[in-house]
Amino acid sequence: MTENNPNPRHHRLGPVLNPLETFLHHTIGSKDSPATSPGGNEGKPEKYHRKMKFTTSRSLEAILFLSLFLAFFGLLAWKMTLPHMLNTFMQTAYHLLLETVFYIMAICVLMGAVSKLLTEFGVVRLLENILRPLMRPLYNLPGVAALGAVMTFLSDNPAIISLAKDNNFARYFKKYQLVSLTNFGTAFGMGLVVIAFMTGLGYGKGALVGLLGAVIGSIISTRLMQHFTLKAYPEMDSPATDSVGSEQNISFKSEGSLFQRFLNAMLDGGKSGVGIGIAIIPGVLCISTLVMMLTFGPAGDGGEYLGVAYEGVPVITWLANKVSWLFQWLFGFTHGALVSFPITALGAVGAAIGLVPRFIAEGMIDNNAVAVFTAMGMCWSGYLSTHTAMLDSLGYRRLIGKAISAHTIGGLCAGIAAHWLWVLLAWII
Repeated sequence: MTENNPNPRHHRLGPVLNPLETFLHHTIGSKDSPATSPGGNEGKPEKYHRKMKFTTSRSLEAILFLSLFLAFFGLLAWKMTLPHMLNTFMQTAYHLLLETVFYIMAICVLMGAVSKLLTEFGVVRLLENILRPLMRPLYNLPGVAALGAVMTFLSDNPAIISLAKDNNFARYFKKYQLVSLTNFGTAFGMGLVVIAFMTGLGYGKGALVGLLGAVIGSIISTRLMQHFTLKAYPEMDSPATDSVGSEQNISFKSEGSLFQRFLNAMLDGGKSGVGIGIAIIPGVLCISTLVMMLTFGPAGDGGEYLGVAYEGVPVITWLANKVSWLFQWLFGFTHGALVSFPITALGAVGAAIGLVPRFIAEGMIDNNAVAVFTAMGMCWSGYLSTHTAMLDSLGYRRLIGKAISAHTIGGLCAGIAAHWLWVLLAWII
């Protein structure tokens, strides 16, 4: 055997080495890879290290995510027991779907029909003309921007982007003003739905004060975004487009008889409302369920867990109560659990309003809280999940950080303003 195979050790290690070589070939080797090139790693070290760095970072990311995931649910299971945690998780999502999501969807359908009727019969244009004189002194925007505020109030944040991409609309703006529409439009997103929802629960006064608070927050957010943009990119103080157009071409034309226009507008608006209602389902079921499980405690009279809906480990409430004096002064919150609403509104306002019925059932809500909820819910309206896509579609991804920073400040100011406006109103009345 030694004559035919001078190196018997190599024969014995072959089955071990060959799979390793095959693995390296498929992971970091290729026809031009340093692992297989005649020169080894010489001449191409950057490519070699780049590939290794990518695979290593992905592995570390997976390990970190899995560790946090298991730690989070492991701690909940340790506190609640695994069967109770799983049952509460599913029961809460199920109850939110039946008791909250379908109610919100019904409001979205009805308000979608109303908003389409207002658009179809010129009310939106009338509101635009009424609000137009306020745009320049309040927001440093041309008067036509009022159309964007009305459209997002009646629908959702992305409505402002469809307008911003219309040259008939964009020609009135400078570049720094155009990108600030991301903050401006977001501050009014789903406003009609939020106010209708709060009013339907019997808190109309608080909702109207909250609307005023949202306006204050929108002014701060829009102005800050313009300031941040001009400071970093002075060259953006130039026209957004050189295209020739007319504001009159931004129209909502339709055809048919009066009755046919009414019927089509109502049905089309209701259909768009269904789309918004479906879009909020993941946020309500996923985000609200997790937030509730970190907000409310055990349902048993003796503090034991029963595995029913709306139970959990009140971490958010515990943390908020540690600085309750701060939230009491800023927002007038009398319960630490109420902080869950603005936290949820960062990602989705639909999910945030899904918390309100539970707060009412727990006896935590008053008009002051609703005013703050409405202001922060409207002003933020899930901007963390929409700003990136909105600015990316406008071609200004580099401004995402500035937009988020400005809107975070604006939303906080909206909630503070709503609280103190309600205090002032209660003192006067």
